Amino acid sequence: MPISFTIDHKARFVDATFDGYLVLKDIEDFCDAVVGQNGLPYRKLIDGRTAHGTYNDADVMALGARLAAYAEYGPRGALALIPAVDLSLELIDRLLNLAKGGRPAKAFRSVDAARKWLAEQPEA
Repeated sequence: MPISFTIDHKARFVDATFDGYLVLKDIEDFCDAVVGQNGLPYRKLIDGRTAHGTYNDADVMALGARLAAYAEYGPRGALALIPAVDLSLELIDRLLNLAKGGRPAKAFRSVDAARKWLAEQPEA
């Protein structure tokens, strides 16, 4: 599986690594797993520096709509996303804006910066 993750219920933290070639279904399955394991209100770090895939506008819109819909389930924790170096931060910002819906979400180029920012975010 191109996505590995841990959900630390005690720390209320989801730590995920996206690696290799991903398709939209991989990301949707990950999102569903986090929701199914009650991790939605937790802070989330997604490290996608070694991931790649091909996503069109429809994929971005579908994923953004899915992430926004999760707000109906209850509070969502802050999201820090570190995309692959060759992936435009503009695309990530577009996705995060579609999905944000009242929770802090931000793209980073550094894992350390992402972790620091997440630690400063309030719990959901």
